[in-house]
This record gives sequence, structure tokens and C-alpha cells, in this order.
Amino acid sequence: MNWIFLTAITAVLSQLLFVYFVYLNFRNARKKHKKDRSSYNPPVALFIPCKGIDTEFEKNIESFYTQQYSNYLLWFVVADTADAAYGKLQELKARFAPISKAKEVRILTSGQSELCSQKIHNLLYCYRQLPRGIEIMAFADSDTCIRPDWLSHIVHPLKKPEFGATSGYRWFIPKKTNPASLILSALNAKVAQLLGNSPFNQAWGGSMAIKIETFGKLGIDKIWAKAVSDDLSLTIAVKKSGQKIAYVPACLVATYQQCSFSELFEFSRRQFLITRINRPIVWWFGLLGSFYSVAGQWAPLAVIFFVSALRRDTVYLLLSISFVFFAGEFTRAILRQKMAALLLTKDRTNLTAAAACDISGCWLWTILNLFLLLCSAFGRTICWRGLRYKLINQGETVLIGAAQKSD
Repeated sequence: MNWIFLTAITAVLSQLLFVYFVYLNFRNARKKHKKDRSSYNPPVALFIPCKGIDTEFEKNIESFYTQQYSNYLLWFVVADTADAAYGKLQELKARFAPISKAKEVRILTSGQSELCSQKIHNLLYCYRQLPRGIEIMAFADSDTCIRPDWLSHIVHPLKKPEFGATSGYRWFIPKKTNPASLILSALNAKVAQLLGNSPFNQAWGGSMAIKIETFGKLGIDKIWAKAVSDDLSLTIAVKKSGQKIAYVPACLVATYQQCSFSELFEFSRRQFLITRINRPIVWWFGLLGSFYSVAGQWAPLAVIFFVSALRRDTVYLLLSISFVFFAGEFTRAILRQKMAALLLTKDRTNLTAAAACDISGCWLWTILNLFLLLCSAFGRTICWRGLRYKLINQGETVLIGAAQKSD
């Protein structure tokens, strides 16, 4: 067997394995998302950090009040009362608190952060105010809309000692069908398809839970004190302890958004840059994986085009490599969009344009994803919710100050 044949076999097998891995994640979501998780009902504190008024803010906030869980505290937290979210939260509390099962609703002000991201500062402030008797902290972002049984699902795996934390993930649902918003949804979907019953799961802070005992034992409060990313630093601490991150399909949450190309670039670069500093092995895996996908699609075609003296059987082998890579991308796009339609039934009609964009352009988003990863290889400064941070290393972050309006 010559090297071209061995390369073709390896490429085909790798793509088949990747498709099978994504199919297993889809099957896991289909199996678990409708299960009744009401049997485990420990006391929970749900923290929602807020800054400004997000898209569909009222709808998102209402979803936190309408949880079908009778044993939880609901705490919203902002930096100060000047934040536009503070007054709106007070208004929504008056409307929704009387119909909520939450035992207590509070709107807290944490003050300005100095050594960590403002989001983490807000969460640590809540953690320090917790009363005795609370067993679990759950976290959600103000730009997410959760289903009524979200809290039951996010805490359920924590009854098993092998799981140190639980997590869902976001799914961007475009409010406008402009190209940038559709592309953002497609790029994010490529990450969501990787989560399932897998040792490679990463926590995501917008849909996450952890036992307070575990949080304290692992010293996550001390780790967070100088961190910019709540979820990546928590993931590292949990995995170092030998525990797992449980991905909960029912906790895939809707994030309604619209963005420009500059906002798409800024968001993507920020996510990848935070990963590069905090989880370099994950960043390198993503970079090499993206490069491999692009090379698998296009390198065989380039060889055929530029090398004239090729035997016919060699041409067929090279074409088969490209075909399998393109077919793999297409199949995975279909599976992840089927998963979104399965888990986000209320938004199924709103997902049509994004699904069509993802499936029809899946080969192109792989190239764009590689480009954005390469862009994140440079620099250490990010802009997040109107503030600039410099990422020194995995455990140290410096707040530079407010971002300029042009950002």
C-alpha cells in the first residue's frame, strides 16, 4: 500500500468516527431531554449576573421566575444601581415574584470589580451572602431563556459523586436574518455538537451548577478572585480533582441575538482568546482540528489541480478524501440542527433560516472558524460587556477600564 492509500484510509476513518461521535451526542440528547428529574430537590440558589438590557430581556428574566422547582432562591446581581438592568429588574420582580415558586427573590448590587471580571465579581458577591442550608449554586446568564424544568435538570446529575459540576450550553437564535447573525449561530452550533456523554465536556457559565461543598473544597472562590472566565476556571478545577462535568441536554438554552460582522469577530476572538490563555490544550486541539478539516476538504483537490502526472486510481483516491470530508461536514450540520429543533421546540420556526445557513455553508464555516482561531493566537486584551481586560495568565486578569464606544 502506498502513502496516498494509507492517507485516504486514515482520513475516511477519522471522519466516520467524528460523525459517529456527533451522532452519539444527538442520541444522548434525544434520550434524556424529556425525562422527569423532579425526584431530586435539594435547596438551590440561582444566580443571574446582569449588565445592561439584553435582547428579549423581559422574556429571559420571566423564565427564571417560572421554574417548576419549589426549593430555590432567585438572586439577580448588578454592579450598581446606575445599571439600566437594575430598575428593570425591580419592575419585573413586582410583576413576577408573586407567581414564582422561588422562596426568595433578591436584587443585589456588588460594586465594581478590580481583580477579576465583573461577572465573576458579581457571582462571588452572591456566594458570600448565601445563608446556611443551601446545597447547590446554579448559574444562568441574563441573555438566556430557559425552559420551566431547567433547574430540575441542571441539578439532577449532582446527586452522583463522580460529577463535580453540570452544564448546558447556548444556542444562538437570530432576531434578524442578516448574514452576521446567521453565521454566529452556525459557528456556535459547531461547538454545541461536541457536548454529550463524554469526558471532553467543558462547563459553560450561562447554564451551570455545582455543589457548594465542591465549590469550597476545590477553592474555586480563590481561583475566581483573579480570573476572567468563570466556566473555564471551574472546569479546570473540577477535572483536576478527578471529577467529571455532566452535560445536560435539556439545559441547552436559547440566546436571542443579532450582530454585525464586527461584533461577530469580537465575540469569536474573545471566546477563543480566553480559551487560549486558560485552556491552551483545548485551543490547540480546536486549531489543529479546524486545520485538519479544511485540509481534508481542499488539499486533495489542490493536488489534483496542480499535479498533472497522476494515475487515474490516485485521482479517485484523492477525490474520495475530499468527498468524505465534505459529506462529514454536511452530515454533522444536519445532526446538530436536528438536535436544536428537538431541544428548542418553542423556537423551531425561528431556527429555520439559521439551520439552512449552517447546513448549506458548513464547509465555509470551517474555514471561517480556522481564521478566527488564528486571529486569537495574537494579543491578550479583550472587550467584554463594555469593559477591557488583559489576560496575564490562567490565574491572573487585569481590568484596564471601560471600552471605547467604537468597540
